Amino acid sequence: MIKNLQNIWPIVFILIATILEVSGDAVVRTAIYKHTGLVRLGLMLIGAVLLFVYGFSLNLAPVEFGHVVGLYIATLFIVWQVINFIAFNIKPGVPICVGGALIVTGGLIVTFWK
Repeated sequence: MIKNLQNIWPIVFILIATILEVSGDAVVRTAIYKHTGLVRLGLMLIGAVLLFVYGFSLNLAPVEFGHVVGLYIATLFIVWQVINFIAFNIKPGVPICVGGALIVTGGLIVTFWK
């Protein structure tokens, strides 16, 4: 099975990992600030599972992480903003958009500049 995963583009692993990481964080944040008791505990467990699967999936990527860290950070920033909007209805302001453009540009430079 792992051999078959070697043929999938690294960006697929990066995208899956960032979605899992940010979603796991959002679930934990929701548990902390919006729930109590068993619901909080259940959401914490779900968040922990998502964060574990994030780490696992990222380490399945068929490339050395050091080679794609820039792309990972750029993707993480974008996914973070999307999940932040979907889960918490928070729209990024101008400073976040400008800073994010720098993060994405820097990530692309780190990844693709030979």
